[in-house]
Amino acid sequence: MMTNLFSIFDPSSNIMNMSLNWMSSMIGLLLIPPMYWLIPSRYNKMWNLILNSLHNEFKILLSPSLKGSTLMFISMFSMILFNNFMGLFPYIFTSSSHLIFTLTLSLPLWMGLMLNGWLNFTNNMFSHLIPQGTPPILMPFMVCIETISNIIRPMTLAIRLTANMIAGHLLMTLLSSTGNSLSNILLMILILTQIILMTLESAVSIIQSYVFSILMTLYSSEIK
Repeated sequence: MMTNLFSIFDPSSNIMNMSLNWMSSMIGLLLIPPMYWLIPSRYNKMWNLILNSLHNEFKILLSPSLKGSTLMFISMFSMILFNNFMGLFPYIFTSSSHLIFTLTLSLPLWMGLMLNGWLNFTNNMFSHLIPQGTPPILMPFMVCIETISNIIRPMTLAIRLTANMIAGHLLMTLLSSTGNSLSNILLMILILTQIILMTLESAVSIIQSYVFSILMTLYSSEIK
């Protein structure tokens, strides 16, 4: 049962042993060119308003050494948001529910931030390992704890996004699998519940993409 349940996240569509599921992450590239020649619509104005709001927020959180890198975090937010929404459509592969996708986003960026910090701001990075006011006897333990918490950051980011995307899809799959054996009244209740869950999943898609980006921005703010 569990194997069949989680098989909905397995890549299965292929041509000549070439997986086509991951092409869902590239569909957004087809939507970008028309933005340069179509008359701006309400959608464009709303999206620009969201991007400007994110830019102003990220600009405050980022350290002066990373000035101008808000575009990188905004692009990451846009990519995660698009892939989260694509996974809500039927028969479209949910790429953000796989660790290989989320780790590809979090690990290289975290590694680049750490290399930049340790190579250019070594003393400040060492100061983050020992919180201010720590008793001398606890300093070795605090260094170990802070080092471990720093190392697992990309994994926690990736697992958080993956787990949240999987949880909603599994819940909707479990509820929909009982539809054939329900009466008409219970079936209407089930459909209403699925609509509510779909609305909740839409909100989760937005929230998780924002959480992923804002946490990575907060991690980068330690590099000063």
